[in-house]
Parts: sequence; C-alpha cells; structure tokens
Amino acid sequence: MTAILGHHHISMITKNAKKNDEFYREILGLRRVKKSVNQDDPSMYHLFFGDLAGSPGTGLTFFEIPMAGRTHRGTNAITQIGLLVPSLESLKFWKNRFEELNVKHGEILRYASRDALFFEDPEGLRMILLNNNGEEVPEFWETWERSSVPSDHQILGMGTIEITVKNTSKLEKTLTEIFGFIIKERSNDQILFQAIEGQGFGEILVKEMDGPSEKPGRGSIHHLALRAKDDKELAYWNEQVKQRGFHSSGIVDRFYFKSLYFRESNGILFEIATDEPGFTVDADIATLGEKLDLPPFLEEQRQEIENNLEPLD
Repeated sequence: MTAILGHHHISMITKNAKKNDEFYREILGLRRVKKSVNQDDPSMYHLFFGDLAGSPGTGLTFFEIPMAGRTHRGTNAITQIGLLVPSLESLKFWKNRFEELNVKHGEILRYASRDALFFEDPEGLRMILLNNNGEEVPEFWETWERSSVPSDHQILGMGTIEITVKNTSKLEKTLTEIFGFIIKERSNDQILFQAIEGQGFGEILVKEMDGPSEKPGRGSIHHLALRAKDDKELAYWNEQVKQRGFHSSGIVDRFYFKSLYFRESNGILFEIATDEPGFTVDADIATLGEKLDLPPFLEEQRQEIENNLEPLD
C-alpha cells in the first residue's frame, strides 16, 4: 500500500546564514548535515540541520535571502513548526536553557494534546517544543553525540506542523482524499491530522483564519515536505496530484532525494520527497556538513559559487 510516511523536512527563509547557522547548531544543538546552495539559484546558501545523518523527518532547511524583509503574518501559510523532545523534563531543561541564552519563549502549556513550549528564533520563526512522552518515533532517528545539548534532552525530529488557511475544507480534502491522512481531533476552527494513526511525527494541525494572506520574509516557512518511500511511490503521488487537478512540478532530482512540488487550493506549497539516497551520498557520516557540497551539475561552477558566498566557519 502506498502511504505518506510522515514529514520529510521543512524549509524556511533566513536573511543571514551565519547567524542562522549559529542558532541552530549552538542553541538548538542540531547537526548541520549539509552546507549547500539553492539548486535553482546557487548564489544563496541552502543549509540543512537535523539528527546525526539528517534523517527524513528531522530536517530543518534554510534558504539564505540577504534582501529578505520582515514577514507580515497572516493566513494561507505554514505558521508554526513542532519539534519533538523526549519528555516533560526535557521541556523544563529547554525553558531554563532559553532563559539563560535569551531566546524568546513562553511558558509550558498544552498544544495539540501535548505539553508544549513555544519559542522563536532570532528572525521570528515560530516553533514549539513538544513532549513526545516516550512515544514511538522512526527507528532510524539518531542523536548526535557532539551536540551542545545532552542526549536525553535533544530534539528528536519534527512533530506537529501548523498550517493556517482561509478554507479548511479544501485542505482537508487534499490531506485525506489524496494522501490518506486521518483526523485525530476536530474543533470549531481547527483539525488535527495524522499521516500514521497514533503517531505524532507526521501530524499537521490546520487552523481556519480569515484575513490577509501572509507576506513571506525572514523567519517565514517556504514549504513542507512529506515522505515518500522511493521513486516508485513518488511517481504514484505525482499522478495522484495531477489527477486531482493540481499543477505538479513533475519529478525533480535534488541529488540527495527526488521531489515533486505542488500548491493546494489555499496556496500552501507542499513537496513530496524520497528517503534516499540521503546526505551521505557525497559525504562521510563523520564529516557531514563541514564543507560546501554541490550536486554534480553545479560542480563545474564551484569556484564561482564559493567566491560569492560568505564563509560560515
């Protein structure tokens, strides 16, 4: 049976790759698993952060756009990123850590039926640490022993992703009828979906809100990528998307995975990406993210690309 396996990664906009790199490595303790460039515009960095190997479901990625203005928040946007941590004690650890390091944060509350700690990165990207409470996560997620965060409190991977739209019924049809998401909870203005029943690592919380659409800028979320097992399943999803009347990018080879992109009826950009080959296709696991890696078609431009990028290390 063809099924969406949860989240693959999520991609955002940063104005300053160097400061972004410092926050996600030094404050959040994630591993930079790939230092590369936007394949559609190699003048800008594309940074990938995650667990030991940048496993599917752990990836936070950022496009550097130095001219990016501020985000004007609104509807029809991906509005918040949930990240799973092992326990309630982990949330308390992170609250203390954020206080010590002057990270904007709130109190420990409830969100999507979990203990939750809201916080923002320096560019205003909204995130939530969520208590995984010992629940199952993909067995291939691995902690990174060189992280600045103790292993028993490290971020595990992606949890509930929040999407705010004007029309929840259209997005509901896309998630349930095309991709097989199930509804875990429903209230007047929000619906909690799960890719895999009972599993938090593939959740999407859809909120309904009228008003102006969000104008993206630094600290905004560009797209959410969902997991497909392999090339065969990606081809299946490509056909499903087109049959429902959405325009698909077609299958794009990103070297580290293959993808397709489409916008649903509210304008939310989704990617579907394969698990393989992964970030070790051109780097050893021990040295992931340390040098600038480029897909083969950009190698002949390496010198020009490196000359145009500000060094991060």
